[in-house]
Amino acid sequence: MESLPIGDLFDRVARGARDREALVFSDAGVRWTYRDSLAHVQRLAKSLIGLGIERGDHVAVWATNRPEWVSLQLATAKIGAVLVAVDPAFGAHELAYTLEQSDATTLFLVERFRDSNHVALLGECCPELPGARPGHLASRRFPRLKRVALLDDHRAPGVFAWSDVLAASAGITDHMLRRRQESVDPNDTVRLQYTSGTTGFPKGAELTHRSLVNNAYYAGECMRLTARDRVCVPVPFHHCFGSVLGTLATICRGATMVVPAEHFDAERTLAAVAAEHCTALHGLPTMFSAMLAQRRFHEFDLSSLRTGIMTGAPCPLEVMRQVVGRMHAREITVAYGQTEATTVITQTRTEDPIELRVSTVGRALPHVELRIADRESGRQVARGQQGELWCRGYLVMRQYYKMPEVTAATIDRNGWLHTGDLATMDEHGYCRILGPIKDMVRRGGENVYPREVEELLHSHPKVQDAQVFGVPDAALGEDLATWIRLQHGETATIEEIRNFCRERMAPFKVPRYVRFVDEYPTTVTGKVQKFMMRAFMTDELKLRRAR
Repeated sequence: MESLPIGDLFDRVARGARDREALVFSDAGVRWTYRDSLAHVQRLAKSLIGLGIERGDHVAVWATNRPEWVSLQLATAKIGAVLVAVDPAFGAHELAYTLEQSDATTLFLVERFRDSNHVALLGECCPELPGARPGHLASRRFPRLKRVALLDDHRAPGVFAWSDVLAASAGITDHMLRRRQESVDPNDTVRLQYTSGTTGFPKGAELTHRSLVNNAYYAGECMRLTARDRVCVPVPFHHCFGSVLGTLATICRGATMVVPAEHFDAERTLAAVAAEHCTALHGLPTMFSAMLAQRRFHEFDLSSLRTGIMTGAPCPLEVMRQVVGRMHAREITVAYGQTEATTVITQTRTEDPIELRVSTVGRALPHVELRIADRESGRQVARGQQGELWCRGYLVMRQYYKMPEVTAATIDRNGWLHTGDLATMDEHGYCRILGPIKDMVRRGGENVYPREVEELLHSHPKVQDAQVFGVPDAALGEDLATWIRLQHGETATIEEIRNFCRERMAPFKVPRYVRFVDEYPTTVTGKVQKFMMRAFMTDELKLRRAR
């Protein structure tokens, strides 16, 4: 296992790779070699010290996929600071919670994201900002927040421009940076990564240099990444999928990372793969489906593709077949993980047959222990039996920041992380995820696992995707609903879908409510938000009953 802090690892790789391409930002027209990247990161690390950022300070980044994000990720690691990743889609309320809970001393932000003015949103929750001198903010709500900086040279009251940030490197010597970097330990927290917050307020998982580096390294090993690979990363950096399985996984191998755009765009991603001859492509199943559905798909030469990572949701068999066949990613891998376990817990390997890649989430990464545990006793169940998936090893977070009780309920005294997901494991160690325990639907006296019903619906020739979830029911406690996206040009009836299920499943697993939709509510990463579907359907059913 690797024991270097992120900054030391990057230095070693960059000095060895030198003139090999490290980063390509297609939309921005940026192309950096490892030598270029090292120079940018060194200067920015000195700038952060010059701004007064101390070892252990929490530095929030509220931005899209830009070169500055990567530089900040590596520079904060070099100086022993902790990067707080903030979703660029956050509104004022969510931003305020994150800044307050994380104790951030510094915030870097983009001026705008889509229709949102980030500077204005920050001003809503921090009215002292416009009257402050840059670097000397005194906020009643965020007493630790002292510095706010833009990632470009636009000017705003109370805010540093990017050129101001870089100018702060003056007077910080190589020796001063080296001394700071030498104080960093691989077991230090380097990242505060917030959970999605679908079961309450988001929780900040403390991740270490050691956990991030090794998770990135072994995920890359499962893909057989080498220095010759060019990895296309259309997933967001604020999520570990982008900044660990993208940025750090490529650095571990001295490979090249290609970023198509600031946020996901299916056509731009295809164009980047073709133009840059990418050999690997990361994404959620919904992203791959969107790329395959592009009208101009046939215009892009994707023959260079070999591998990549698909994660975040189950992949329908037909989508996987097209990714392998039409996109040429014959060695694409499927991974499963969660924030509390850095990123990846299990992953398929490049040689695994396609059937295993759609029916399982692979085997444990090296140096990771797994247990399928009985929820009552905690004892390991027999192979093939259902239980809660637990994991243990370097990848487990240190704790939830400032949440000791919740941490104790998630990581037991023996170091096992309780994932909250129901799973099975076969005799070869391959895991099948049945879904979150909280998503299990208790319909009368029967338990229904939504993923099982979804997998059946995915086999319907007219269905592109399906999401199954529970809704309240006065008689049964819960009943079953599904939202379905049909294949382009197809039509179907509710009874057609229900009859398809009746012929293949027990009656209690057949969805009572079927709704055809064009899209699902998702996070900025593309993760489907079932709680929003559940809330919408619950309100709709109340209205229907009221009539």
